Amino acid sequence: MDLKQIVILAMQVSILATVFGFGLKTRSGDLLYLLRRPSLLARSLLSVFVIMPMVAVGLTSLFNFHRLVEIALVALAISPVPPILPGKEGKAGGHASYGIGLMAILALVALAAVPLAMALLGRLFGREFGMAAGTIAGIVLKSTLLPLAAGIIVRAVAPAIGDRLERPVTLVGKVLLPVAALVLVAGALPAMWALVGNGSVLPIVLFTAIGLAVGHVLGGPNPDESVVLALSTASRHPAIAFAIAAANFPEERFGATILLYLLTSALVCVPYLAWQRRPAARAAARMA
Repeated sequence: MDLKQIVILAMQVSILATVFGFGLKTRSGDLLYLLRRPSLLARSLLSVFVIMPMVAVGLTSLFNFHRLVEIALVALAISPVPPILPGKEGKAGGHASYGIGLMAILALVALAAVPLAMALLGRLFGREFGMAAGTIAGIVLKSTLLPLAAGIIVRAVAPAIGDRLERPVTLVGKVLLPVAALVLVAGALPAMWALVGNGSVLPIVLFTAIGLAVGHVLGGPNPDESVVLALSTASRHPAIAFAIAAANFPEERFGATILLYLLTSALVCVPYLAWQRRPAARAAARMA
């Protein structure tokens, strides 16, 4: 096993630990939060699965971006929320139950929505886009649904064990993920820098900024919900996007492009998160 494989394995373990940790904290009300709010559920699905693919197609049609970035952008647009996002949403003051429930529902809907989106895009672009449904299901199940369900089951069956596991499991995710991500970025830095030089950052910035705006508006007047939907709309699952792009364009190399998206989108979200934290901090200060 070489260094790259070790780093990827470390990243996978960290994601599993993070989502398992979410499961250890999850209660039945968290999973039912969205189902009890059908209007918010409909707006969430519209934002993530309908509007953002249209945004990606619109951007690639209006502008002459680098081919790799255009392909990656469309693949990202039909890939649902990443499994580690609820932690980031919670730190931004988002409603924890909404974040967990939305992650689970988006993962379930993605099992059907991603193949459907690829079929529609194939008709739009006049070529066949395909990928085995089992591949998508495998990624979603392994990265989101199974570890979340495992954490929920442990908490329900053995709450004392769940309480003891919560802290070390969360720590594993917090330590491994940034270290593995830094090593991957360092290895891909020359290729990423070449993409920066040809203007590939612009479409990623536009895509992320539009996603934040769309999610914030559709999230409604409650800031605890709008911040969750904004981040969920702007953020995408890199593993699914990479698998879609690689399956349909095997001659291209998308690793650096996906990493550039992750880094750039994280930076674009910083001012939005700072803007969201100010009202939350003022409210906390008034309650103190």
